[in-house]
Amino acid sequence: MKCFLLMIFGLAGMVGVADAQQQPAFHVLAFYSETVERDHVDFAHQAIEFYKAAAQRDHFEFSTTQNWDDLNAEKLAGYQLVAWLDDFPHTEPQRAAFEKYMEHGGGWLGFHIAAYNDEGTHWPWFVQFLGGGVFYGNNWPPLPATLTVDDPGHPVVKRIPASFLSPTNEWYIWRPSPRLNRDVKVLITLSPSNYPIGMKDVITGGDLPVVWTNTRYRMLYMNMGHGDRIFTSEVQNRLMEDAVIWTATAKETALRR
Repeated sequence: MKCFLLMIFGLAGMVGVADAQQQPAFHVLAFYSETVERDHVDFAHQAIEFYKAAAQRDHFEFSTTQNWDDLNAEKLAGYQLVAWLDDFPHTEPQRAAFEKYMEHGGGWLGFHIAAYNDEGTHWPWFVQFLGGGVFYGNNWPPLPATLTVDDPGHPVVKRIPASFLSPTNEWYIWRPSPRLNRDVKVLITLSPSNYPIGMKDVITGGDLPVVWTNTRYRMLYMNMGHGDRIFTSEVQNRLMEDAVIWTATAKETALRR
């Protein structure tokens, strides 16, 4: 009888361990649109496939939605991280729900057009959230570029070299540079060796942060996200994978490191 009970308890323990191993480490909800610029849609489709595969490797749940009204308190309560792949909220209720989510510890990962803002956006909270920079311009056509790592000890960039060639992308420049905000930690910058970059629209110089976090929030912005070449670099793919893991799991004490 004693042996039988030990066997039962042992099996129960094994089931418990197996169940714990199967539980997702965190939950991600990725927002995207099909009605935006084609190059941004192409990126979104490839990002979804990439992060679905990453979710299998890293044991997290990755869900997607095209309904931006899912930016509401009830829906967001089930997710540690929201990602904007190729668009951003356009209505006041969506924006208000996102603000509340982030102010109460939610996580955000934004790509490329997700950070776009100008004089017509009328969302001052979001400008502050990004670090104060307003979209100023970009190169055209999209081109590959050499990027340099600013903080090699940060978990987001720990698996990539100090400098690497990023695949073809449209590079945004911001005024003022987010780097001037004391709460912003820039992780990756466009190397000055790229200047001038562009043919029709040319960026001739200046500080151009590519990946950064506002340390007041659990957030990360990545300028990559234009076209269907973004996931063609193994180096950059490691960056993309580590970005979602860090942003979903970072503790408040780690944000300012």
